Amino acid sequence: METSESSQLDPKTTEPPEVDETHMTSTAPPADTTGDRRSDTPEAPETGAVPDSAKDTVVFPKITSTPDRQAREPEPVVEPATDDTTDDAASDDQAWDDHAWDDQAWDDQAWDDASWEEPGAGRPSGERSAGGPPHAPAAEHAVASAESTAEDLSADLPGPDGPRGAFTPVRSPGPLQDSPRDAWARVRAPEAPPGTVPEISTETLAAVAAGRGDQPSAAEAPQSPAPPPPPPAKPRLLDRLLGSAPRWVPPMLTIEGLVMYILALRAAPGPLAGVDQADIDGLGLISALPVTAFAAIIVLIAAFFVTLAANIDRKGLLLFQLASVVFALHGASALIHDEPRFHTAWAHAGFVEYIARAGEALPSLDARFAWPGFFALFAFISRAAGITDLAPILQWTPLLSNLLYLLPFVMILRLLVATTRARWFAAMLFVLTQWIGQDYFSPQGFTFFLYLAFVAILLRWFGRASGGPTSPTGKGRIRALLAWLNRLTPGEIPQSSTSLGDRVIMLLVLISVFVAATASHQITPFMMLGALAGLLITRRTTLSWALPLMLGLLVLAWINYSATPYWAGSLDRIFGGLGRIFDNLQENTGDRLVGRDAQHTLVLRIRLGILGLILMLAATGLFRRIRRGVTDRAAVVMLCIPILALGLQSYGGEIGLRIYLFALPGVCILAAYAFFPNLPAGTPDSGDEAVPLRKRYTRFRLKPELTRRWSLVLAVCTALVLSMAFLVARYGNEKFERVSKDEVAAMHYVYTKNKPSARVLYMVPELGREITPTIPWRERDIETVNYLEALVTPDPKNLNPVISRLREEGPQTYLVYTNGQASYLELNHGFAPDWGQRFRAALDASTQLKKVFSAKDAAVYTLRAYPKGVLPAQADAFARSGFPTTTATPVGLVGLGTMAGGLFLYEVLRMRTRRRPSSGRAWALRVGLISAVIAAAVIVERFLVLGFGG
Repeated sequence: METSESSQLDPKTTEPPEVDETHMTSTAPPADTTGDRRSDTPEAPETGAVPDSAKDTVVFPKITSTPDRQAREPEPVVEPATDDTTDDAASDDQAWDDHAWDDQAWDDQAWDDASWEEPGAGRPSGERSAGGPPHAPAAEHAVASAESTAEDLSADLPGPDGPRGAFTPVRSPGPLQDSPRDAWARVRAPEAPPGTVPEISTETLAAVAAGRGDQPSAAEAPQSPAPPPPPPAKPRLLDRLLGSAPRWVPPMLTIEGLVMYILALRAAPGPLAGVDQADIDGLGLISALPVTAFAAIIVLIAAFFVTLAANIDRKGLLLFQLASVVFALHGASALIHDEPRFHTAWAHAGFVEYIARAGEALPSLDARFAWPGFFALFAFISRAAGITDLAPILQWTPLLSNLLYLLPFVMILRLLVATTRARWFAAMLFVLTQWIGQDYFSPQGFTFFLYLAFVAILLRWFGRASGGPTSPTGKGRIRALLAWLNRLTPGEIPQSSTSLGDRVIMLLVLISVFVAATASHQITPFMMLGALAGLLITRRTTLSWALPLMLGLLVLAWINYSATPYWAGSLDRIFGGLGRIFDNLQENTGDRLVGRDAQHTLVLRIRLGILGLILMLAATGLFRRIRRGVTDRAAVVMLCIPILALGLQSYGGEIGLRIYLFALPGVCILAAYAFFPNLPAGTPDSGDEAVPLRKRYTRFRLKPELTRRWSLVLAVCTALVLSMAFLVARYGNEKFERVSKDEVAAMHYVYTKNKPSARVLYMVPELGREITPTIPWRERDIETVNYLEALVTPDPKNLNPVISRLREEGPQTYLVYTNGQASYLELNHGFAPDWGQRFRAALDASTQLKKVFSAKDAAVYTLRAYPKGVLPAQADAFARSGFPTTTATPVGLVGLGTMAGGLFLYEVLRMRTRRRPSSGRAWALRVGLISAVIAAAVIVERFLVLGFGG
């Protein structure tokens, strides 16, 4: 233990050195200053007292055996205690018997209070000195003991003509409440001529070790040194395994949980393993899972928290454990079912198949073809790789998507001022609450990854963790609030400066990510724009408003130029839902809870419960962070910006799901702070935490260590509850969202009868309201197979609407019955539980219908006979090229390109750290703004001309 020079002690002086009390860290109890002392504890004298700050000083005693030696001995030296002293002493350890210094050789009675005496007092060792009370400072006793030891050893050391003895430093003991045997003294052997070894008897060493004051007799002959002690025994294998358990137990638990989970789902149905799909009811997949599957999920989550409890940032292991939980939760359907779930994924596979085959899109067929970026990408991949069946890709896309989401989200977490536990628990919450099922083979699942990457790039390469240049001045509540926010500590880590070349490259990557999202999805670009604008408003990015201006015009231009068939002649499709916040909210929440099966209603309520719980935790986390003086502006931006989309449009009743998806990263970050709000102490990756100082008037206080333990326990309980709720929320629709082999085979039969065209009827309870059929539709031949609605009623014997529609559509029109459709009508529209069986029996018994395909889960019907002379209709003619245009369109395209170049150049010139803006920077800004005005004017002109007259 190192001490400052002010704490060094000279044994010749009687006055203690000056001590800085502000740096004393001794844990000894404070001295009693009330004057009420015990009768057997006399007060220590002021003279010769040694303060506690000198307890770690190193004292070199002088040898005073003979006058001649006294004349040649140097003065005592006091030096700081360092490791060098032990290194010097270690060089002569072979000449000494270490067993003489064993703890058993120390006599506790020799260290009794009565054995201490004043140095040089000349009294027997058993008498108590009047000037040295038994509770004198420990450092003074160490000096006296060291000088007495030197006198005792002088008789055995060589005379003046021989080599001088030398002593290693003596470390004074600690406070007197500690055991005196903690004070030790190592005696180094005197230097001897070459070839000789000085010897000291073991009795002498034992006497010194016991603290006796009597001198050894001169008649004692030196003895040979004892052999060196045997080397320490190697620890046993069991001890080594137990000692390293914190490192190998978590990964072993994770592997065990994975194996247990796979066996539980893939084994044949039994009492403890296997899944019988016939057991799936209104609660979804959770009703058919075996007990061992739940146990495996608990083991995986427990292994994650065992690693997290160590408070060490083991990135590789934590990522592996998170990936294991993702596999268990998001890969369950792929392990159980033979075919990909979710019927819309099959339609997207058909879009990819058509683009790969025809080399173009069909915007007039489906609105999603107006944003064909995702489909074109996979069409290129499938054609280049020779993939003809996309079913395996569809099967594992949900799992792969969620694994990809973790990469940019963990990168965002590492850019926050948070503890290791807060970061990784936020990632766990992100996995457990991502239940909405938008991660299937879809543009929104792909562009959500782009959104996370967009935010991660903004915070990593263009982030700023400082407030405004100056605090707002003046009066008013808003100004006071802004001034208070600027005084809070930023919740983001300040980024180190990077080179201009790196930032220019990452700016190009940022724009490319935005363009890819713009060409693939309708909503994601607006979420990106909102995140960028929010970071600009909260001063969390170094970019300027020129970038959102450029990106905003790019997304409007894409809608205006490339998606014209979608909105031409009907602007209400785009702007019809603007401002209808409460209507959109009712359509996305209240309308979904009406007329449901009792079990399935519970599923929907659990989904809303997860939403309420995570929002409550986010509010709590934000409050606890503000109490610690931290403002997490980036997380608040990621939470609040998606909510604004509620005022845009209903998006077919699914805007609520999109808002939940894009707000989830910010919500999970703030929710993790509800459990672990402290700031990291030291490096951001260290496990230490900065515990805030509580005010004295706080009535209810817990120790910081106890609070951290309870927070971890509550986090574990929350994760376990959310994992079980996830299984209900995510797979609650499994009874009708799963796809069986029979359903796929039924659709493949129709594809063989589509020359020149075919029509497929799917069952709906209301005409004109249902959008997505609950069949694996549009997997192929999307330009020749048309999908139409067929009305069914709760009465399973009423076949008149179906037969009328078959006769109306003509030959090669097929009614596809599936158990999934029957389950959908049962759970969502109040049809009887046995309605499907009775309806299929009625179809089989009808004399007007003919069954052309039959399987356990699906069947295909058509009319037995059509009027003579009626031929199958030709395939619909879809517009493959030629978009509506106006005279100003070319001017708008030129202005758009000039605007993008000018504003991009302006951002690049801003990155050059100069105090005064250059003339080129101002010129680029003027050109960009003028071009932006021209491009915006042409966009407005096209909306007006084509939207109302197209």
